[in-house]
Amino acid sequence: MTTVLIVDDQQLQRYGFRVLLDSIPETEVVGEAANGAEAVRRTAELRPDVVLMDVRMPGMDGIEATRRIAEAGGRSRVLVLTTFDVDEYVHAALRAGASGFLLKDARPDELLAGIRAVAGGDAVIAPALTRRILDEYARHVPVPTGPGDPGDDPRLASLTEREREILVAIGKGWTNGEIAARFVVAESTVKTHVGRVLAKIGARDRVQAVIFAYDRGLARPGVSRP
Repeated sequence: MTTVLIVDDQQLQRYGFRVLLDSIPETEVVGEAANGAEAVRRTAELRPDVVLMDVRMPGMDGIEATRRIAEAGGRSRVLVLTTFDVDEYVHAALRAGASGFLLKDARPDELLAGIRAVAGGDAVIAPALTRRILDEYARHVPVPTGPGDPGDDPRLASLTEREREILVAIGKGWTNGEIAARFVVAESTVKTHVGRVLAKIGARDRVQAVIFAYDRGLARPGVSRP
């Protein structure tokens, strides 16, 4: 059973999400919140698996609420709902610790798949959307001033050669299956490498690992699939 907290300042929107999630046996809506401050408080009280987070709300917005929830270090993961084409805050939400993104006009099956993925610790949701967001995000990331810059980070220095290759692949948006095919290893081996990479660089999930790779110039927009 995946527990969900719905956060949206629009009552009708919250009701729609609740009706959908209550119709699915494996999900349980444990609460609702109408703003960021209430979301932070209710997350601490209810400890849901997933917080379905709107971005634009009066008072504390979804980005600040996401940051506070992530910094609390609890078990709850945040799935941000955004209208990508007009939401200039999406880059800040990535840095704040969001574990995934969906557009507000996502199909019900996409929303449910996203909730399941985030609850399971995976941040690979709606790959086309994720790539669009990250490509747009990367245009705001300063290009490293020299080839030695990324190596200055002790977290990168702690990676083995293969782990660094895995990190670069994650930064390019490759799935575990694509990484396994590229390096001719079992997918279970890739999962082990990914787990070690996340632990060594201090990333909560793959989205944060992608941001880490972008920030250090290991991945840039426009990279083709393997």
